[in-house]
Amino acid sequence: MNKLILLPALCIFFSFWSSAQVVAGDAIQYPPCIEEEIPHYNAYKVSNPPQIDGRLDDLVWQTAPTSPRFRDLISGSKAIHDTRAAVLWDDEYLYIAYWIEEPNVQATLTERDALIYNDNDVELFIAGKDAYYEFEINSFGTIYEVFFIWEDSDSYKNGVYDSIPEFSSDQPGRKPFSGVGYQPHPRGSRIGYWNWDFPELRSAVHIDGTINDDSDRDRGWTVELAIPWSGMSALTLADNRSLPPKDEDIWRMDFSRFNQYKEAAPAEDSGGWVWSPHGVWDSHVLECFTYIHFSQKDVSLFKRETDK
Repeated sequence: MNKLILLPALCIFFSFWSSAQVVAGDAIQYPPCIEEEIPHYNAYKVSNPPQIDGRLDDLVWQTAPTSPRFRDLISGSKAIHDTRAAVLWDDEYLYIAYWIEEPNVQATLTERDALIYNDNDVELFIAGKDAYYEFEINSFGTIYEVFFIWEDSDSYKNGVYDSIPEFSSDQPGRKPFSGVGYQPHPRGSRIGYWNWDFPELRSAVHIDGTINDDSDRDRGWTVELAIPWSGMSALTLADNRSLPPKDEDIWRMDFSRFNQYKEAAPAEDSGGWVWSPHGVWDSHVLECFTYIHFSQKDVSLFKRETDK
């Protein structure tokens, strides 16, 4: 979600939780979410990796713990349609799954790095210490990616990233980014690389219904990702975290869904739904990302609880 959306002030300052949002005048508290409310999730390992076809019928996905139903990005209220995510991993890949309830599956954009948030989409953010990665995909399977580096970071100020050709100052698609609805972020601005593609990333979408057909009712669509650890060296440059993760390592990730429609009033529907609500219209608040705990325990040993 990168577009600057001119929402009324009421939406930007909408009460997420009464104690978390407004502190002095119109100032938004940092961070705009409550630490105790941020989800924690155990990502289990797989010995038999899933087939990346978007269907999510592999046993590992049927066994893996799923997130709770996504909630509104700003208010944290229940969304009209169900959306859930799950995370698995092995020594080669990080695996991500999304289940998206959608009675009328729609998409228009087919060109890579088109502004996918102008369609209904799901999104993934992966945070590093001094950088983070954004991924978006629509029901056509069209991908949008950006790599962001914090300008206040030692890695950026000392020219560490400039020494890497793909992040040099003359790269096409390189431009400053100050955030969306949460400005200014205490860390300031970022440099975004809109032409950057995650190396060897695999993705697939499956539609349970018929896309762009208003004459019938669809169940929705599912998304499956395999993201190689080998491509994350730039993301982990500042803290030298282990790739792949070690047992009990903790990463921060964000999982979201954005819609070109909203539930009718009086519902508190911003059009953005997430695993971990941010309290503001901005996906780029890393301090509100879900905590992902990596476990060496095989997912086959995990018994899924009944979805809530």
